[in-house]
Amino acid sequence: MSTGTTRHLSRPVPPLGGFSTTVLGLEIRRLLRNRRTMIFTMIMPSAFFLLFGLNKAYRNQQLGHGNVAAFILVSMALYGAVLATTSGGAMISIERSQGWSRQLRLTPLSGPAYIATKMLTSMVLGFFSVLVVYLVGIFTHRASMPAWLWLATAVCVWVGSLLFAAFGLFMGYLLPTENVMQFLGFIMMLLAFGGGLFIPLRTYPHGLQVLARYTPLYGLNQLVHAPLTGGSVDAWWAVNVVAWLAVFASGAVWRFRRDTARV
Repeated sequence: MSTGTTRHLSRPVPPLGGFSTTVLGLEIRRLLRNRRTMIFTMIMPSAFFLLFGLNKAYRNQQLGHGNVAAFILVSMALYGAVLATTSGGAMISIERSQGWSRQLRLTPLSGPAYIATKMLTSMVLGFFSVLVVYLVGIFTHRASMPAWLWLATAVCVWVGSLLFAAFGLFMGYLLPTENVMQFLGFIMMLLAFGGGLFIPLRTYPHGLQVLARYTPLYGLNQLVHAPLTGGSVDAWWAVNVVAWLAVFASGAVWRFRRDTARV
C-alpha cells in the first residue's frame, strides 16, 4: 500500500481526545430521566436531614459560625452528593453489559475523554442533589449560618463530590451489572460511618479513629465542614482527597482500556 493511500485511510486524532459537548448533553439527559436514581439521590438525603436536623435543640446550639442543624445540613448534602456522583458513575456497568464500551473502541473517543464525560455527567446529578438538600434547609428555618457560608459550603460539597464520581466509574467497571447498586449502597453506608459523616469520630474507639483517617470520605468530610466550624485546616485532609481521587480516576481509566482492548 502506498504512503499516500495509508495517509488517506488513516483517521485524524480529534482534539481533546474526542470529547464532545453533544455527547455530554445526551449523557446528562439520559441520566436525569432515570427516575430510580433521581429519587434515591434527591429524596433520601433530604429525608435524613428532616429526620436528624429538625431537633429544636440543634437550632439553638451554636457550632463554629453556625448551629448544629447547619452542620447536619452540610453532612446530609455531602452524603447526597457522593451518592449522586457514585450512582452516576456506576451507570457504566449497564453500558458494559450492553456492549457499549466495546463499541467505543470503534470511535475516536479516548479513554480519558470518555471518563471525563462520565464524571461531568455525574457532577450534574451531584449539583441537583446538593441544591435540593440546601433548599430544604432554607425552607425549614432550622439551619443557621452566614449567607456566605451557605454558598461556600455548598460549593465545597459539590466540587468535593468529584472524588466519588471517579469512585462510581471505577466500581462500575469492577462490579457485576445486576448487583452494582446493591453493593454500592452498602459500601457507601460503610464509608459514611467510617469517615465520620453520621457519627462524630471523637465518639469512636481510638483504633477506629486512626483507621478512619485513611478512608476515602474522611478528608472530604473534614474539608467541607471546615468553613462552618472554623479553625485550622489539616493538610492531611487534602492529601487524603487527592490520593483517593488519583486512585479512583486511574483505576477507571485502566478498566476502560482493558474493556475496550478486548474488541
